[in-house]
Amino acid sequence: MFIQTEQTPNPATLKFIPGKEVMAQGSVDFPDAEAAADVSPLAEKLFSISGVRAVFFGHDFITLTKGDEVEWYELKPAVLGAVMEHFTAGRPLLYDTAEAQAGAASSGHSDGAESFDEADKEIVGQIKELLDTRVRPAVAQDGGDIVFHGFQQGVVYLTMQGACAGCPSSTATLKMGIENMLRHYIPEVTEVRAAL
Repeated sequence: MFIQTEQTPNPATLKFIPGKEVMAQGSVDFPDAEAAADVSPLAEKLFSISGVRAVFFGHDFITLTKGDEVEWYELKPAVLGAVMEHFTAGRPLLYDTAEAQAGAASSGHSDGAESFDEADKEIVGQIKELLDTRVRPAVAQDGGDIVFHGFQQGVVYLTMQGACAGCPSSTATLKMGIENMLRHYIPEVTEVRAAL
């Protein structure tokens, strides 16, 4: 098994590509070790490596974020070993429990209640369609994902995940890239903000 690595726009984040499917559909974001506990054996293993701060699974990649106290040359061998061992052993990505399955995969749309007026349902559908077809594939190339949370009074609320979370250029991506595109295609959109 050959695992490739790619740099991302976030210097603290590296994309690992195992050459096989990681998630059949959706993505899953583990911002800390607590979020991975009893959900994913691979994420738990990766968090056991000193310096790993966040883990993100996409369709065919794994994105890791490291702490400032460690360099990639120190982390990569342990991460590559853990990923290779996991996939060659044929272990599941997620534990086979209802809680793990329900809490893990994201479709790119908020798991909680999305916030928008019923009168804006058609506009929200257009926003989600653009995010799914134009934005999410581009963000996935950088090792991340984006989640829709709501649309209120012309403002679209989104969350960046994976390599994009905490990336120095994530604010520019939201404001310059996504906001400009949504405003171009959907005149009702006036602004894009990061969901809190």
